[in-house]
Amino acid sequence: MAANRKLLMLPGDGIGPEVMGEVRNVIDWLAAKRTVAFDVSEGLVGGSAIDKHGVPLTDNTMADAMGVDAVLLGAVGGPKWDSLPFAQKPERGLLRLRKEMELFANLRPALVFDALVEASTLKPEIVKGLDIMIIRELTGGMYFGTPRGVETLPNGERKGVNTHVYTTSEIQRVARVAFDLARKRGNKVCSAEKANVMEAGVLWREEVQKIRDQEYKDVELSHMYADNMAMQLVRNPRQFDVIVTDNLFGDMLSDEAAMLTGSLGMLPSASLGAPDKQGHRKALYEPVHGSAPDIAGKGLANPLATLLSFAMMLRYSFDQDAEASMVEKACTNVLDAGYRTADIMQPGKKKVSTQEMGEAVRKELAKLVG
Repeated sequence: MAANRKLLMLPGDGIGPEVMGEVRNVIDWLAAKRTVAFDVSEGLVGGSAIDKHGVPLTDNTMADAMGVDAVLLGAVGGPKWDSLPFAQKPERGLLRLRKEMELFANLRPALVFDALVEASTLKPEIVKGLDIMIIRELTGGMYFGTPRGVETLPNGERKGVNTHVYTTSEIQRVARVAFDLARKRGNKVCSAEKANVMEAGVLWREEVQKIRDQEYKDVELSHMYADNMAMQLVRNPRQFDVIVTDNLFGDMLSDEAAMLTGSLGMLPSASLGAPDKQGHRKALYEPVHGSAPDIAGKGLANPLATLLSFAMMLRYSFDQDAEASMVEKACTNVLDAGYRTADIMQPGKKKVSTQEMGEAVRKELAKLVG
């Protein structure tokens, strides 16, 4: 490579530093074995930033995130900071990153590994071979629309208001991400909204259809009400390939799809911005699981979701498909070999620590390189 790619690591809180440490070990291994090198810097986010700086994300760390090629985040939050005012909670640091980096497209795969089919609460014949990609719009809709807030009415009652709002450009740009990804997968997109009761849902359906008809005629597109999709995900999830939906419904549907796989500890995610003139996107990668403060520091955390998030980074930010596939294959191989952290432990399998799972992945990487 002509120059090292710049990566900012934000371990965060709870188990974040532990799982991120295993990614750092893989980065060092790649640098030594594959001449794939990164300039890695670290920063604080969430509760760790509050403890040191009094805010969940400093302006300097925000500037660092804007200046690198990709950000890898561990997890934020914990009961230690629950009593803080809403605007000062650890999660506000993550929301600031998403907003200021304009990360409008959240990619959350729901993939069932053959070795973990029995871990799902659904029957094996329903989830075996499941491979869904959910694209959630991340910077608009109910979570950011205005007006919003809580007010006291003249009669003494209190009223809470949130506004669900989308524009044509917001819908079209996330639809393009979904269609582009579908072309690399099963060439099929299902768009979810509530066009039957929400005007914003009507607009969403019309604009997604328009983009498909004008720019992606080769991609199969279907539409589904979000409540029906929630039912279909547990009835027949393999009917879906790529799902695109808004911020609110994407939040709920992606969590539902995640649990089809049996463990949040196995699932990565990516949040992408718009491409610049050179085709580069701002991007943040993170595991779906939380900070799990109850097991922090005990070596019990599952690092695979964070390693798989790193694989997504290799693929989507750095166009290193071979290395991404290699990391994914190594994770698959350790599961096939029977290694399990506590969250995915099964009878007859080998229970390992966070560090032992990371070491097993690196050993598999060595085998794959030959």
